Amino acid sequence: MTDKQPSRAVRLFGTDEAVEPPRIVTAGALSVEFETGNLRYIRYGGIEMIRAISFIVRDRNWATYTPLLSNLLVEENGDSFAISYDAETKDEDQSFRYSARITGAADGSIDFMAEGKAATDFVTNRTGFVVLHPIAGVAGRPAWVETADGKKVDTSFPDLISPAQPIMNMRAITHEFAPGARVVCRMEGDVYEMEDQRNWMDASYKTYVRPLAKPWPYELKKGEKLKQKVSLRLDGEAPEANAKAKPVTIRVGKWLGAVPPLGVGLAPEDAASAAKAVTLLGQIKPVYVICHYDTRLGHDQKSLSAMLKVAKALKADAWLEAVVTKVEGFEKEIAGLAKQVSRLKPPFKAVFLSSASDMKSTQPTGPWPPCPPLADIYRLARRLFPRSRIGGGMMSYFTEINRKRPPAGQADFISFTNSALVHASDDRSVTEGLEALPAMAKSVRALSGGKPFAVGPSAIGMRFNPYGAAPQANPNDVRQAMNRNDPRQRGLIGAAWALAYFAHFARGGASAIALGGLTGPFGALYSKSAWPQAWYDTSKGLYPVFHVLRGLARLAGNDLLGLEISRPRDVQALAARRPDGKTELWLANLTGETVTVDIGAMFKGGRKMVLDEHRFIQAADKVEFLDRSRGKVETSRLTLDAYATCRVISP
Repeated sequence: MTDKQPSRAVRLFGTDEAVEPPRIVTAGALSVEFETGNLRYIRYGGIEMIRAISFIVRDRNWATYTPLLSNLLVEENGDSFAISYDAETKDEDQSFRYSARITGAADGSIDFMAEGKAATDFVTNRTGFVVLHPIAGVAGRPAWVETADGKKVDTSFPDLISPAQPIMNMRAITHEFAPGARVVCRMEGDVYEMEDQRNWMDASYKTYVRPLAKPWPYELKKGEKLKQKVSLRLDGEAPEANAKAKPVTIRVGKWLGAVPPLGVGLAPEDAASAAKAVTLLGQIKPVYVICHYDTRLGHDQKSLSAMLKVAKALKADAWLEAVVTKVEGFEKEIAGLAKQVSRLKPPFKAVFLSSASDMKSTQPTGPWPPCPPLADIYRLARRLFPRSRIGGGMMSYFTEINRKRPPAGQADFISFTNSALVHASDDRSVTEGLEALPAMAKSVRALSGGKPFAVGPSAIGMRFNPYGAAPQANPNDVRQAMNRNDPRQRGLIGAAWALAYFAHFARGGASAIALGGLTGPFGALYSKSAWPQAWYDTSKGLYPVFHVLRGLARLAGNDLLGLEISRPRDVQALAARRPDGKTELWLANLTGETVTVDIGAMFKGGRKMVLDEHRFIQAADKVEFLDRSRGKVETSRLTLDAYATCRVISP
C-alpha cells in the first residue's frame, strides 16, 4: 500500500471523474430534478408521478449522445418555473441541434417542448422524447390510454415482464400515482409506444417516440425540422405531501429455503492474472466458476485448460458456457468441443451451450436470424456431456430469453445474465435498476416450466453487447452506458450493488447466482489492466466487492430468511440462519446519502462489521476485514454512510 489517500469519489465510485449534481427546481408542491437538459423524479407532494421526461438523440448503434447545452436559463418564482436552453448533439460525422423550453406550475402541470433541425444529414435510431413511468406502485395497475387516432382504451401496466411492446399507438396515458390522484401524460409530434424496460434491468416502463415497426436507423436530411411536446396534468385530488422520511425498517421473516451457491465468471483472457492471485482469490471460496468459451475470439484447448486449472486451484466446481458458432454443421462443432472437454479432468459440472445467433438482440416480432434448433442443441449436449447438468437459455440478458423462450423441458436449468449499463450510466440508474429484479425472478419462473434458474455471471459492466458490435471501449475508465470495464466495480457502490443483486435473486428463487469475475474488468481484486485504475494502480489490493463475495459464498446452504424492507430502493439486505443458531444479516445502502436503518430488537447485543468510506483502505489490505467486529449493536438502529455495506450477527 502507498501513503497516498484515495479521494472520497474513488472510495465510493472507483474514479475521480467529476459528476455535476442535478438541480432541484420547484413550483409549489411540484418538484423536478433537472439533469443534462432533461427531467428526472417528477414529484408532487414528494410522491413520484413520472420517473423521467427526456429529449434524447441516439446514433445508429443506439448509443445516446450527451447534449452540449448553451444559453441555459432557469427561472423560479415559487408558484412556477421555466427552463430554456439550446443544445447540440454531434460526432465527427453528423450534428443535430435543438432548443427546449420547460415550464411547470404549482398545480402539478408541466410542458416540455423541443424543436430541432439536422445541421447535417443525420442518421439515428431515435431522436425525440422518452417518458419513463416508475414500476413501484405501478406494475400490474390500471392505465388509461388515448390512441393516436383518438380512441380511449382501458388497459394496465404489465405485471410479468412483457417481451413485446405492451401499449402501442399512443397519444396520452393516465395512471394513478397516489390514492385518488392521477397524472395525465400527453405526447405530441409523432406516434409513441411503450416497452417494458424491466427486460434490461431498468426500473421503468419506457414510452418512446417513433414505433419500432418503422425502419431504423433512419436519416434526417440536412435542414429537416422536428417539433415535439410532452405535457403532464393532474387529475383528481391532489395528494397530501409526504411526511419526513423515516428510518428504513427491516424485519426478518419466515424460512424461504437455502441460500443459493455463489459463483464467479472467468474468461480466458483473465485466467493468467487469476492464477497469479489464486491464493487470495481462494479466500472467497466460490462454489463454482463459469468458464466462457468462444472460438470466434480465438479460444482453444489451452483456454479451457487454463480456466479449469484456476477453478481446480480454488476448489470450485467448473461450469462451461460455450458459444455454438455454426448453424450448418453445429452437431460437428459440439462434438469437437466434447472431444476437447473429454481430455480435461475433472469434467465440467454443468455445460451451457448457446448459439451465436442468440447473442444478438432481435425484436419480438422477428425476423429471427438462422439458428440451430435449441432443443437439438440441448439433446446433443446431454448425450455428449453425460456427466454434466445441461443449461438452457441465453448468455445475453433477460430480454433475449424473454423474447425467445427456450425449450425448458430439454434442459436441467435455465440461465441468463444482467448488466446495469444497458440504457444509462449514472450512479442512481445503476442502483435504481435493482428494483426490476423481483419482477424478473417472477417472470423467469413463469417461463421456465418449473425448471430451476441460475443467473450470471452478472456485474455492473457488460460482458457482451447484444445491441451493437461490442461493449463500449473505455480507455479512460469513465462512467458510460454499455461499458465493459466500469470503474464502479472497484468502489463501495460495486459492493453494495453485488450484495443487492444476490439478495434479490436469492429471495426470488434462483438456484445459483454468479457475480462478476475474479480479476479483470469484473474482478474482486487488483490486476494490471489496459485502463487506469485510480489509486489501485499504485496501491493494489482488494476491491470492496471481494468482501461481499467472500461473505455470501460462506452462507451457501444456510437457511435463507425472508425480509420486509420498508424502502427496498434505498436499502437491500440478505438474512440467513447459521448452523450455530445465530442470524446473519447483510445490509447495503444503495444511495449516496447517509441512511438510518431499524433492524429490530433481535440483533441488539450482537456484533456489527461495517465497510464504508472510512474503512476503505483497511478493507483493501485485509482479507478478514468483515470478520472483525466493529463493536456491539447497542440499539435497533444503525447508521449507514453512502453505499456502505454492513454485516450484523445476532447475539
